[in-house]
Amino acid sequence: MENNFITWDDFVDGFGKEMVAAEDAFNNMVNSGLTDNCLTKMDFTFISNKKENLQRLSDFLKNHYSYSIQEIKPYGKIWEINGETNEIPMTADNLLYWNLDMYKRGYEFDSKFDAYGGLVNTINPNSPSLDTTKLEYYFDEGIDCYEKGDLSGAIFNWSFVIAIDPKNPDAYYSRAIVKNELYTWKSALKDYDKAIEIAPNFASALVNRGSLKDENGDYLGAIEDYEKVLQLDKAKIENKQQAYFNLGNTYLNLKNKGKACENWNKALELGADYAEERINEYCK
Repeated sequence: MENNFITWDDFVDGFGKEMVAAEDAFNNMVNSGLTDNCLTKMDFTFISNKKENLQRLSDFLKNHYSYSIQEIKPYGKIWEINGETNEIPMTADNLLYWNLDMYKRGYEFDSKFDAYGGLVNTINPNSPSLDTTKLEYYFDEGIDCYEKGDLSGAIFNWSFVIAIDPKNPDAYYSRAIVKNELYTWKSALKDYDKAIEIAPNFASALVNRGSLKDENGDYLGAIEDYEKVLQLDKAKIENKQQAYFNLGNTYLNLKNKGKACENWNKALELGADYAEERINEYCK
């Protein structure tokens, strides 16, 4: 169903403004006494021109996030819904990614993420433990949040892992995936870079980084990453399948159909049946 309340152009146009708004909101909270990782509940409002849009959004938030959601109410010629988050460990990045997560969810249900705010607890601020014994717990919590669809919650938890163990490549890799889903590809690329710096033979990270480079026009950088995967003796067959397939896509972007077909066929030979569609389309 095509959006009519907030179009894709509206979403793209407002994306940068949301990032600036998140920075301003965080600075205001700091001026009110906020300390990093202080657990803070955020109030928020979504609006739409159709009640059913907000009803679907409300159902989604209740099922995927630990938020409390109020009843939908008319507001002039539009409808609005208010809610409150669970406690968010507040940092500049966490507020940014929570904002973008909600902004994206609103768009998905043709609704606008209209307003938000939180009260800073300056009397008895409470912060999560960053003890080393909590590392596995936070990593697993990140996985749980991601599987539920709570993208910002996944970032919060994997950022805890990184704070505890800055040399954990899996946390950077996992966080990069979510950052890319929230349209911050440059920040995702930095996390992939860090994961590969720590673990140079991290095949899945190399494949993902190559794909991200390809999507953003760095075709030679993408090829370099895929070729590195193919040189790894211990890379899983799935990684090599994907590397060959992605190489084919990148060579197609470079207008080299011969090299594209060569690599798609290698992917198919390794069992990547999904390469057959591309071969049938471009290699006959």
